[in-house]
Amino acid sequence: MILSPIRRAPGKAAAIAAPLLVGGLMLAAPAMAPAQTAAQAEVLPGYWEYTTSALGQRDTEQKCVRPSEINRFFGGLSTKRWRCTYPTRVVGDGNARFEGTCQDHKGRRVNVRLNGTYEATSFRFSGGAQLLRGTPYIPASITARRISAQCPANAEYF
Repeated sequence: MILSPIRRAPGKAAAIAAPLLVGGLMLAAPAMAPAQTAAQAEVLPGYWEYTTSALGQRDTEQKCVRPSEINRFFGGLSTKRWRCTYPTRVVGDGNARFEGTCQDHKGRRVNVRLNGTYEATSFRFSGGAQLLRGTPYIPASITARRISAQCPANAEYF
């Protein structure tokens, strides 16, 4: 009987996937092609609230996103702990798909897939992370909405 890596090492799965997917949209993606940048310009800067869900954990944060940060904010998922690159990035007409890998400071790597819809003031992506090649992806989702065009005085900036 072959056990999935999650059953074999539940602590390891949570330690790897939770920070990656529940860490929030602390996004840090490489520069986009011009067509993709234009599509991303449709997502407005301002005060955003986003909720991530993975492995039964939900986390909600609020951040102020400046106009100069909107491409990085919307460009793909990375966290402070995980650096992600998305060689597959398709954005346009209200739909987005990201596929890539994330690596932590210890060199652990996971494959990541996200896709969903976006509007100027909201987006929703679902997908997951694959801890080991050939294993199923662990489901995850990200929902975000723009609370206001202006950020409160005490807002945390992206």
